[in-house]
Amino acid sequence: MNDDHMVPGSPVTDKKAMVLAIISLFLCLVAVLCNGFITAVLGRERLLRRTLLPCDKLLVSLAASRFCLQWVVLCKTIYILLHTAVFPYSPVLLFLTFLWDFLNTVNLWLSTWLSVFYCVKIATFTHPVFLWLKRKLSGWVPWMLLSSVGFSSLSTILIFLGNQRIYQNYLRSSLPPWNVTGTSIRRSYEKFYLFPLKMVTWTVPTAFFLICMTLLITSLGRHMKNALLTISGFREPSAQAHIKALLALISFAILFISYFLSLVLSATRVLPSQALRFWVWQIVIYLCAAVHPIILIFSNSRLRAVLGRYCSSRCRAS
Repeated sequence: MNDDHMVPGSPVTDKKAMVLAIISLFLCLVAVLCNGFITAVLGRERLLRRTLLPCDKLLVSLAASRFCLQWVVLCKTIYILLHTAVFPYSPVLLFLTFLWDFLNTVNLWLSTWLSVFYCVKIATFTHPVFLWLKRKLSGWVPWMLLSSVGFSSLSTILIFLGNQRIYQNYLRSSLPPWNVTGTSIRRSYEKFYLFPLKMVTWTVPTAFFLICMTLLITSLGRHMKNALLTISGFREPSAQAHIKALLALISFAILFISYFLSLVLSATRVLPSQALRFWVWQIVIYLCAAVHPIILIFSNSRLRAVLGRYCSSRCRAS
C-alpha cells in the first residue's frame, strides 16, 4: 500500500527483488478478494434490508476503500514496472497518486472512526461523558463517513496542488527529468511542503486511533483479569467473547501502526523501489493487509456464515 515512493527511473533488475514484488502483488490480490467479499456481502445486505447496523456501515466503508486502494496500488505498480523511465510527476502518475493519497487518508479516518465506535460501545467505563457517548454515537456514524471524505478531500487537494506545481516547474524548465539540479529542487519542495503536509494529515487520525485502542484494550484487559478470578474463568461465554474481541483489536492495531509507518516511510523516500529491503518491507505490509480482512471475516458471524454457505455449496457442486 505504500507505492508512493516507487520513483521510477531505472528498472528493477535484481531477481530477488522481482520475486518479492510478485509475492507482494499476490498478497495484494488476496486482500482485494477479502475486502471485495466483505463489501459484497454487507452491500447486498444493505440493498435487501435497506439498512445496516452502524458498525457495519463503518466496516463496509472501510472494506470498500481498501478494495479501491489496492486496485490503485496494483495499477500504479504495474504501470511503473512497465514504464521504468517515466517522470514520477507525469500526468498518469499524478492521477494515480491523487487516488492513492485520497484513499489512504480515507482509510486512516475510517479505521480511526471504527476504533472510536468499538471503544465507546465495548469499553466498560462509567464516566458520565462516556455513557452519553454510548447513547449518541450510533446516530453520528453518517457524519463520521462524511467527515472522512471531507478531511481526505481537503488534504488530498493540497497535496495534489503541490505535486502539480512540481510538474509545472519541470515543464517550464529545460532540465531533463533526472538532472541533478532538477532532482534537488524537486526533493527540497517535497521535504519542506509535501512531507509536513502528509505528516499532519496522517498523524491526526493516528493519534485518535491510538488513544481509543489504548482505552479499549485497557477495558478488555480488566474484564479478562476479573474473569480469571472466577472458578469458570475463560469458560464463561462473555470472557471468551472479550478474548476474541481483544485478539481482533490487537491485530487491527498492529495493521494500523504498520500501515501508518509504511506511509511515513514512503513519504521520506529513504528506500528506493530497486532495493531488496524495500520489497521485504512491502511483503510485511501486504501480509498485514491480507490477513486483517480474513480476521474480520471470521470474527463477524454474518460474514462467517455466508462464507461457510459458499464453501459448502462449492463442495457439493464439486
